[in-house]
Parts: sequence; structure tokens; C-alpha cells
Amino acid sequence: MEEQLVFNDPRGHHVSAILTVPDNGTDRIAVLCHGFLSGKSSTTNKTLTRMLTERGIATFCFDFFGHGDSDGPFEAITTTLAIHQTETALDLVTARGYGRIGLVGSSFGGLVAILTAARRNDIACLALKCPVVDFAEELRITLGSDELPQWQATDTIPNIMGGPDRVRLRYEFYEDSLRQIAYGPAEQITVPTLIVQGERDECVPLHQSRRLHDALRGPKRLILLP
Repeated sequence: MEEQLVFNDPRGHHVSAILTVPDNGTDRIAVLCHGFLSGKSSTTNKTLTRMLTERGIATFCFDFFGHGDSDGPFEAITTTLAIHQTETALDLVTARGYGRIGLVGSSFGGLVAILTAARRNDIACLALKCPVVDFAEELRITLGSDELPQWQATDTIPNIMGGPDRVRLRYEFYEDSLRQIAYGPAEQITVPTLIVQGERDECVPLHQSRRLHDALRGPKRLILLP
């Protein structure tokens, strides 16, 4: 069963979400956090929803601020805001009676999931697909340090998805990213954590996943795909 719904984050923004429940019901759920410039109906989320519901686990997918059907211009997104929205999503599924909650994040959503899990005591497990751990570093690598002054002056960056036009994104995102590096917070995470990344990932630096794996304090596994 699939339910479309909208909830409000702490700042009053409308957040669009999809709750998918197995036919026989369940008290287990995975909250899925999508990647940058992606959305709740991404291929990853659809695949995971199918796989999890077949195993009796519900999923809750939502669009971050400025993505998909949620409120806000994309240019005003920050990691901090995404964390607040994820915490609100977790509170919502808890209020609906889900007692075993897994948190899943892809790329940027992985960063958000790590930072959120470090703040909570109601997460049963954490699963990360090619997680960003230090977005500021990734942006410097991807864009080059010479691009930062232009970003600061224009609030635009080159399209990191490969398009020809520059994308509006406030420099505040970079400044916020400097305050939201996940290695330290990861040391507070003791729940079982799975990290999956491709060995030839051209978007997220592999050394970030290795360092994250070292930082985690609970049961953990890093799977590198060829």
C-alpha cells in the first residue's frame, strides 16, 4: 500500500513524502534520504522500496527542501535544513507506531543520514550508498578551488550533473558544509552500519568512505564494488 502525504518541517516548509507499507503491515520501516539534485522517487529509492517491502519492511521516502514536490527554491538548500527535515520524518514515522527504524542515505542523503543518526537514539541501523562525508571537500575537488570565488560572488556553480548551464546555489551551502563534516559525529554512532561504494566512483571520493568506516564505533561493514 502506498500513501502520498505532506508534512511540515520545523520552519513550516511543506515536505512531500511517500509511505509504502507491505500488504501484511509491519512495525519496521526504513526512512530513505535521496541524493543531491535527486528526489524521493529516484531509481535507488524505488529499487530499495521494492526489495524492502518484499521482506516485510515499510519505507518512507521524502523530497528534501527545493527538490521534487517539496517547498523551497533549490538554491536555498543546506545540509542543516536537510537534517531538520529528516529528524521530522523520523518523528512522524515514530508517531505512526513504527518501532524499528532504519535510516538509509545515498550520496548527499548519506551525509544527512550520518549526521542525523549521530543525533538520535531511535535508529536501529544505518545503510549508506556512496555517502558524502565531507561535502565541502568534495565540492573543492569537483569544482576546483578557483571556482570558489566565483561561487561566492554569483551564488551559482557549474552543473555537477554535467549540464551546460550554471546552477543557482547560494554560497551559504558551502559555508554550512564546512560546519557539517561527518567524521566526528560518526564516532557517536554505535548501531550496525553498512557502507556500499564503487571502487571507481567518480563523484564521491573513496577515501571518505574508508575514513568514515574507521570512525564508526558500532558493528560496521564497508563493501567496495568493482
